[in-house]
Amino acid sequence: MPDPIRPVSGTDVPRFAGSGSFARLPEIDRVGDYDVAVLGVPFDAGTSYRPGARFGPMAVRQASRHLRPGHHVELDTTPFDRIQVVDAGDVPVTPFSIDTALGRIEQHTREVGHSGRRVLAIGGDHTVALPMLRSVVREHGPVALVHFDAHLDTWDTYFDAPTTHGTVLRRAFEEGLLVEDHSIHVGIRGPLYERADMDEDKRLGFRTIRASDLDDLGAAGTIQAVTERVDDLPVYLSIDIDVLDPAFAPGTGTPESGGLTSRELLRVLRGLTDVHLVGADVVEVAPAYDHAEITSIAAATVLFDIICLMSRR
Repeated sequence: MPDPIRPVSGTDVPRFAGSGSFARLPEIDRVGDYDVAVLGVPFDAGTSYRPGARFGPMAVRQASRHLRPGHHVELDTTPFDRIQVVDAGDVPVTPFSIDTALGRIEQHTREVGHSGRRVLAIGGDHTVALPMLRSVVREHGPVALVHFDAHLDTWDTYFDAPTTHGTVLRRAFEEGLLVEDHSIHVGIRGPLYERADMDEDKRLGFRTIRASDLDDLGAAGTIQAVTERVDDLPVYLSIDIDVLDPAFAPGTGTPESGGLTSRELLRVLRGLTDVHLVGADVVEVAPAYDHAEITSIAAATVLFDIICLMSRR
């Protein structure tokens, strides 16, 4: 592969001008080959409370203008010198049929992510993780899932609907997309519908590190627990931005008090250097509820850190 085409530099064109792609990366049709594609998935028909995550990809791309996509100090990588990353645009999803939309997302992701290329999705609500996982598993086989979220997302149905942002991980388990007993939730908090929800989640093969557990484990203990859980398996990373406390991510559909700080999330994420990432998503940014791009900036930073992690392997 030739030397990567880097993002437009903020020293050449001011960051408030120029391309509207993620981090002002080259669009997919400008390069002959690539390693990682950033893909917008503007779908939110699976949300159960506040809608609006369909506007997430647009908002996160806009917020990503603030990034200085050069050298990452903590991860000691200059990602866009090491790998070719492109912005693959948005999946043209229908807002009227969940099943049709998920089929389109899976097909589009497979087209972008074939031959070992990795796809990093900007949601959209968390329902989009299911077709993303289906696509990744076709390429890599069943995966371990590292799931940052305020909620388990392993409920059976919502109002008799089997596929929503709160049921997506149960469907993934039932479809055999996940390696049993190697997946983990981080940041779970708040009350449940019933006490049995946690027992049912364990039956589906998940370990849970609640937000309150981080007070005792700390970042280092959480990183160790996640790394040991996934072993050397291919890993899909799914980050619901509501894992952050509403003080750090107000622009989301189902906010829950008592969440992680931005610094805690980034510290844990940056510790996952031994994890074999084959795909990822950052979901549930709903900009209508945001203020001063707080949530979108957090999501853009998380996405850049994931790219940096991918550049190290």
